[in-house]
Amino acid sequence: MGGITLSALLAVQALGQGERLDLVQTFRDGGFMMYPLAFFAIAGAIIIVWKLIDLQIKGGRTRKLLSETDQLLAEHRIQDAIRRCQESKAPAAAILLAGLRRHQEGTERVMKAIENAGLIELAGLERGLVWLATLANVAPLTGFLGTVIGMIQAFQAIELAGEVEATTVAGGIKVALITTASGLTIAIPINIAHNYFVTQIDRQVIEMEESAQKMIDALHEIEAKTKTV
Repeated sequence: MGGITLSALLAVQALGQGERLDLVQTFRDGGFMMYPLAFFAIAGAIIIVWKLIDLQIKGGRTRKLLSETDQLLAEHRIQDAIRRCQESKAPAAAILLAGLRRHQEGTERVMKAIENAGLIELAGLERGLVWLATLANVAPLTGFLGTVIGMIQAFQAIELAGEVEATTVAGGIKVALITTASGLTIAIPINIAHNYFVTQIDRQVIEMEESAQKMIDALHEIEAKTKTV
């Protein structure tokens, strides 16, 4: 029984080593175009991890700040809301602060200040997405370029051999298939991650817009009461 278990473990280990060797050999068989594709894969993975952490942190800070400022404004504590926004590092802080600082200048000036600050903060939230979009577009194109190079190699082999045989063109066709598959394998998850991040950013923007509207309504209410008094 122990011998069977040991044999099974050795078989699994040999299978794992075979798969690793196959990946290395596949990379080599793909030709020199596999090096830029590998760079795209590593760069995409780094950006995805960084952006995932960045949006999670900013999203948590934003939700906490919006909840606190909504409560303060509901209680007409404008100065406390301003101090809270100054202390916060959330993207919404700059937007709300821009409006709160102009609360005595009228609703229109507040809205204009919020819009200007919102454009700046939106650009910050979208930082890194352009690189993901670029990688998602460039990776398959690089793979297709490898495909063209592989087919050229295949036809050159036919030209040199003077006859068509499977072994003659197999190398070039293999390069063509490997680079195409690699480019698509890299681009698909990067594109999915890009769309996911866009969705998350849109959700945060909607939350900030709703809070900004609540702030404008609260300031308008305070202004109306001041005029009445």
